[in-house]
Amino acid sequence: MIRGGAIGDFILTLPALKALRDAYPHTHIEILGYKHIAVLAENRFYAQAVRSIEYGPLSTFFAKNAELPSELVNYFAGFDLVISYLYDPDGIFESNLRRCGVELLIRGPAKISKGEHAARQLARPMQELGLAVKDLAAKVYPSSEDRQRTQEFLNDLPPPLVVFHPGSGSKKKNWPLENWIDIGNGLGLNDFQGSLVIVSGEADEDQVRSLRAIWKNERVRFAKNFTLPELAAVLENAIFVGHDSGVSQLAAAAGANCILLFGPSDPEVWAPKNEKVQIIRAPTGDMPSLRFETVRDALINRLEACLREKQIRS
Repeated sequence: MIRGGAIGDFILTLPALKALRDAYPHTHIEILGYKHIAVLAENRFYAQAVRSIEYGPLSTFFAKNAELPSELVNYFAGFDLVISYLYDPDGIFESNLRRCGVELLIRGPAKISKGEHAARQLARPMQELGLAVKDLAAKVYPSSEDRQRTQEFLNDLPPPLVVFHPGSGSKKKNWPLENWIDIGNGLGLNDFQGSLVIVSGEADEDQVRSLRAIWKNERVRFAKNFTLPELAAVLENAIFVGHDSGVSQLAAAAGANCILLFGPSDPEVWAPKNEKVQIIRAPTGDMPSLRFETVRDALINRLEACLREKQIRS
């Protein structure tokens, strides 16, 4: 499978890949993609290997009538089926794959359109193969090694674990930072006995820098420089609050209890389909119109529900 795109785009493709894996459990599957993202699938149920789409010689496949490296010609020729989600409007990449001897090539949508959930659109290649994709809830499977590497970070954090991701790939999708500060401060005011973890990426540095200056507490941690599988291991038993973002897709796929805040983007297309996901949409589509009290109450309800579940189990 050839899959570029950001974290969320990749995760939304996993239901389609799961249908392929379920139908052919012993088939060798490789993914050509961004390695730091596709590693979520490597030897974690979906695929046996991952190869970087940023590999320099691969650029020749995007040029018409180019001389193709023999190494890559042999590589692509070794597959019985290639599924490509690359944007290839002129068919140049496809033509070069066929020059390698690829006979069965199926194109997936390179862009998501309105009116249908993204995971359903991304499942179309499987439908062409006669495979039904019934479950659109993406799932990721951290390995025991992933969990071990995060154990030191999580070990002395008392439960329940609440994780905030106050950023996204677009400022328009972000709830105002002062609301995140109020939510976090409110946890301390409501006899919260658990821990708070803040997840950040490169695009979130300004916001997180402000939070670091405000929250200096041993029960507040900032998760940074984790690989995506390791971050999934941090998230899988957490209550997660975030926006429409790739990290939110990861949290839902890892099994976290999610409260996701949507503004200008359509949750009918982009929201995770996982059971433990609650969507709160800004009334006007602009994130500042989403009231602090609405999110606070949703978080308190989740915390109380988790406490009840813990009492029942004990």
